[in-house]
Amino acid sequence: METQSNFITRLLLMSDTTWLRHANPWSAWTRIITCLPLLTLSLWSRAWIGRWSILPIIAALLWIWLNPRVFPAPKSTDNWASQGVLGERFWLNRKVIPIPHHHVIAGNTLLAISGTGLFPFIYGIWQLSVWPTIFGGLLMYVGKLWYFDRMVWLYGDMKDKVAQHATWLTPNTYQAPGGQE
Repeated sequence: METQSNFITRLLLMSDTTWLRHANPWSAWTRIITCLPLLTLSLWSRAWIGRWSILPIIAALLWIWLNPRVFPAPKSTDNWASQGVLGERFWLNRKVIPIPHHHVIAGNTLLAISGTGLFPFIYGIWQLSVWPTIFGGLLMYVGKLWYFDRMVWLYGDMKDKVAQHATWLTPNTYQAPGGQE
């Protein structure tokens, strides 16, 4: 299957197998819960340990890269986290497999909200200022979680309409339209 290769997918070396493993709810939830706080603390650690902060920064980046790879493929994709990840696949592949326009508008709007949080977050990290860091982080989280919820909706709208995504699901959970495997 042809997929769109965007910067993040190329940077993280996300293959079909990696995406499938990332659809494991443990991967999705640990990524949501741990990645931004670990990155924040590692960047902030320069105030406490100076140049040695490079070690926790590398560890946080390594975790961000490893997370979609350390969990097995899910036994079922009948859950919010798995469907959000698979919806993100549709989103990232939208130039190859078009998605409904209302999802494009909502997705772009929610990513813009999340991206807006990056500015106070970076300022707060740079200045070692707690409140801009927290405000930016919360704005990024709210935008990302709302976007992720929208990806669940996108997945629900697309899963029965596009047979080409079969390789994105575990063989024991994929049902082709009409119930045929």
